[in-house]
Amino acid sequence: MYSYIKGIVVGNTSNAIVIENNEIGYLIYVANPFNYKIGEKYTIYIYNHLREDENSLFGFRTLEEKDLFLKLINVKGLGPRTALPMLASSVDAIYDAIARENLLYLTKFPKIGDKVARQIILDLKGKLVQNNELFTNDGYGELIGVLESLGYKKADIKKILPSVDPGKSVEEQIKDALKLMLK
Repeated sequence: MYSYIKGIVVGNTSNAIVIENNEIGYLIYVANPFNYKIGEKYTIYIYNHLREDENSLFGFRTLEEKDLFLKLINVKGLGPRTALPMLASSVDAIYDAIARENLLYLTKFPKIGDKVARQIILDLKGKLVQNNELFTNDGYGELIGVLESLGYKKADIKKILPSVDPGKSVEEQIKDALKLMLK
């Protein structure tokens, strides 16, 4: 089994990257293949999905992403190809959605219907341990996810969180946070 691969990204497709290590190109399925710049070196944490008719590599930038992925694929009805696109979102936002039983957020992912979203919550609520110091249980998970997807750094997000009212809707939180980020 592989733990990680260090190498240079030499190509990408709509759902995978090719990373070269010791003149071998590994096709690795990732959540956001276009976040990897061709020609740059990365460390990719690997999950090797081995079945009778398939041997696929799934890659993650952090061990936290890999850990969440492993928990998601243990949910009944959720395989690796369905769980991987969920990681295109922020890990914090997924934790928050599960903790708050936010079915609407979970069903926005491809092939995740109401039944699977309920199963994710049933299987994982209360079992997820968040290592990220940014994550709080006071309603900022989705906000953090949106700001990260817009390219803001965690350090910058952490600075403005105390100024954002957790009682407001997510849309209002985003508006307030963006105003603060632009200052």
